[in-house]
Amino acid sequence: MFEGLFQPTHLMVIFGIALLVFGPKKLPELGKGIGEGIRGFKSAIKAEEDKPAPAMSPANGVPVDRKGSSEAEKRTS
Repeated sequence: MFEGLFQPTHLMVIFGIALLVFGPKKLPELGKGIGEGIRGFKSAIKAEEDKPAPAMSPANGVPVDRKGSSEAEKRTS
């Protein structure tokens, strides 16, 4: 269904329409803003992936702190 959707001629037409709509002075600013947004999104995703996952108790799936006591045990104490 979408075969050949982004052929070079189609991309040139899209770029031409964008040039007419936004003008030659605004396009570099838009590209820079989009690029910065993508970079920020990628860095946020990478930071989230690098964050260590909390340890889980194998018995009940409750997060366990570094000292070994679970959240449920803290609330009952």
